[in-house]
Amino acid sequence: MTYPVSPGIAPRAADAPPAFGLSPAPHAPERELANLELTRRYLAAIEQSTSGGSDAGPGAAAFLAPDVVQEEFPNLFVPTGAKRDLAALEDAAARGRKVLSGQRYEVRHAHAAGDTVILEVLWVGTLAVPVRSLAEGAEMRAHFAVVLEIRDGKIRRQRNYDCFEPWPDAS
Repeated sequence: MTYPVSPGIAPRAADAPPAFGLSPAPHAPERELANLELTRRYLAAIEQSTSGGSDAGPGAAAFLAPDVVQEEFPNLFVPTGAKRDLAALEDAAARGRKVLSGQRYEVRHAHAAGDTVILEVLWVGTLAVPVRSLAEGAEMRAHFAVVLEIRDGKIRRQRNYDCFEPWPDAS
């Protein structure tokens, strides 16, 4: 089932309406709504991980199954792609917190079918350090799709298809 969403998610998961701001139809399957809500909270936790605040809430790892597998398909930063387990995801998140001073997600579309959630998202990251030709404070943007498989209230598999916007060449 496809659900309409409003752009962006609330700065804090506790302030956001259910499932990315959608108004669910009375006949919407409860499991799909729960999976969309879990996904919204997961993205909010990732956003908050770079906010620097002490009230960041649960980290993104709290939403992941112990046997999670994340696959990132080739893109500008990971040209050969990557496959990560929970420990590798936590390491990647720690590296990201050193590079980003903030990040946000604008969920453009959200689809749920049983235990699978598919999102189309605009991601914007604010740099804490220079990256290639981008200065500290500049924004990187990526359009991506992500497929999440959920089991027992945890994300078990995540597949990312990231497409970064170009930025100016260094002069």
